[in-house]
Amino acid sequence: MIKQQNVKLGFALAMLTAILWGLVPIAMKYALVVIDPLTLAWSRLAISAVGITLWLAYKKQFPNLAMFKKRRRFILLMIAGFGLLGNFALFANAVQYLSATTSQVVGQMGIVIFMISSAFVFKERLRPTQIIGISVLLIGLGLFFNKNITVLFANMSTYGIGVWLALLASISWACYALAQKVLLRKLAAEQLLWLIYLICTVFLWPFASPTKIANADATQLFAIVFCGLNTIIAYGALVMAMERWQAAQVSAITTLTPLFALIFSDMFAVIWPEKFAMQYLNILGYIGAVSVVAGAMFATIGHYLWHPRKGWLINQKKEEE
Repeated sequence: MIKQQNVKLGFALAMLTAILWGLVPIAMKYALVVIDPLTLAWSRLAISAVGITLWLAYKKQFPNLAMFKKRRRFILLMIAGFGLLGNFALFANAVQYLSATTSQVVGQMGIVIFMISSAFVFKERLRPTQIIGISVLLIGLGLFFNKNITVLFANMSTYGIGVWLALLASISWACYALAQKVLLRKLAAEQLLWLIYLICTVFLWPFASPTKIANADATQLFAIVFCGLNTIIAYGALVMAMERWQAAQVSAITTLTPLFALIFSDMFAVIWPEKFAMQYLNILGYIGAVSVVAGAMFATIGHYLWHPRKGWLINQKKEEE
């Protein structure tokens, strides 16, 4: 049984992950003023690779590479590696065209694609709560883009390009997540991520221009380093949260990421209007953003709250108490 203090710590760590993920596209957008998207993606992956290398060296827990002599495992590792590489590169390109909030709202599609893909790949049955959650999320996306819905399909503006890049990033992440799900049966999470980060860093290197980082001022350099450290710290907090709390609840908290991106974007725009732009949404846009988060959250933990035959499970638990 999970101790109460561990539950509280797990909740705090999950919130830290959501906050950090909400901050990262804001920092990325600021860093992209001085470096290109691929260089930013490479620097994030390189910093993460170095960080996990030091951690595994300290713990003396490097994986046994002999396991990848099996062709199936090697192919899965490549799918996971290039899936995450595509996600980082595409997301960095999307951020230069979109606000932090928009990029994270579209990013929630990764959850939808992963759930639906798992149903086909792993023969998993979608729960009614997942179908409801996905439906609410999709409706929320329509509301969020209510002012620009025609731009996404009619005129391929920079905004439309950004949205489609973010959607492709979500698809790429889903491919990574599917391969990762299989590989985690044989490897610890940090061991697998170490291999994936190394693959991404090596293959993205020819397309990056690290010398451009020298042109960054102090605040831009901080943003670049923060983006890299953010990946390690957020991942570490996520793993620690799942060790102390149920994975479904942790995942539900991380779906709050778009709301944190919205809050921090507007806060920074008020404090530093010359550096950050305000996110202007109409009432339907705000309702859509909340609906996307609510849909993703219900798809993740809805089965703990509601059953199609038993009704709301929370009320039943209270009656039992």
